[in-house]
Amino acid sequence: MSELNLEGMAIAPGVVETIVSIAVGEVEGVAAVGSTAAGRGLRQVLGSKQSVQGIEIEVADGGKLKVSAHIDVCFGQALPEVAERVRTAIADAVASQVGVGVAAVDVYIDGIQ
Repeated sequence: MSELNLEGMAIAPGVVETIVSIAVGEVEGVAAVGSTAAGRGLRQVLGSKQSVQGIEIEVADGGKLKVSAHIDVCFGQALPEVAERVRTAIADAVASQVGVGVAAVDVYIDGIQ
């Protein structure tokens, strides 16, 4: 993603990734933001584009953001519930801190810890 321009303010993509990463890291049941070593290796072999923090941001139609987050979940947690909490945390953080709506949030559970 190139800079996000909003009402005379430009935001670097790394700033939005950091906001999302911190929000996801605070979600109950999330063990780590990013991926396990094995998951990173697989994505490298397959040639998938991945940010250092495990967060990808794209600008969707209408100026809203599409966010992808790769996480590890704590053992014993209900995966759908953790994923829903992550989606909510991302949408809330982006709306309150960046002032932009979220078109979609994709959560990838790469591992259990």
